[in-house]
Amino acid sequence: MTAQIIDGRRLAQQVKARVKADVEQLQARGLTAGLAVILVGQDPASVSYVTAKQKACQEVGIRSLDHRLPSSTTQQDLLGLITELNRDRLVHGILVQLPLPGHIDQQAVIEAIEPNKDVDGFHPINVGRMVLGQDAMLPCTPRAIIEILTCSGVQIDGADVVIVGRSNIVGKPLANMLLQRSKAGNATVTVCHSRTKDLAHHTRQADVLIAAVGNPMTITADMVKPGAVVIDVGVNRIPDPSCKAGYRLVGDVDFDAVKDVAGMITPVPGGVGPMTIAMLLANTVQAAAMQG
Repeated sequence: MTAQIIDGRRLAQQVKARVKADVEQLQARGLTAGLAVILVGQDPASVSYVTAKQKACQEVGIRSLDHRLPSSTTQQDLLGLITELNRDRLVHGILVQLPLPGHIDQQAVIEAIEPNKDVDGFHPINVGRMVLGQDAMLPCTPRAIIEILTCSGVQIDGADVVIVGRSNIVGKPLANMLLQRSKAGNATVTVCHSRTKDLAHHTRQADVLIAAVGNPMTITADMVKPGAVVIDVGVNRIPDPSCKAGYRLVGDVDFDAVKDVAGMITPVPGGVGPMTIAMLLANTVQAAAMQG
């Protein structure tokens, strides 16, 4: 058996088409959705992500404001910029690219963003609303994963879902979203992490296995139940002299081996990543509609 490859790029284009239609509806009302993106420093991966997000904004008609700051930027100056953007009525969404330099308190920065402009869905108010099942800005990667599952016809209701990874960005919010009483929820969720005993025992029970640990090829073929849906969130660089850049991107799943066991699987790159950016666009339009 060879797994069906879930094409995240194709699904992202479908989402972008819907977002573009929503943007045009807002423009007909005299409102142009605006996203401010803040990048502190020149981390290559962060620069790449921000550039991709800005290109995606252009594709759908969202006004993108670029704030690229030196790594020496003080926390006070960064918080001052966020205060200005909070007050700017032309800015409906604020995204601060993470991680930040070590001298800046990341949580303080997240909490400085107005919750209704928090298109990353990281502010404690949005997190609390999400846990309670209330309307909230949902974090982009978990929202992308659920969109991938629903668009691919995967049965979430009643499914055994195992998430490997408990980060505040993916694992924890995704677990809460999958537990909600909703069309995209009602799953039985297990969250595994670095202290989990016998990880493979848990992963082999999964109808849907989601790997979000940030370690290359952690999930091997013997850890996957035949026919399971495997979602790979990881993006890891490993040395590869045959590549022009000297490295290649791999996920948290041993793709070549697992695809012969799984029923469906996302590739890296081209899986969760493009959908995460699409969800950022959707969040920005949602924020603009609420503030408009």
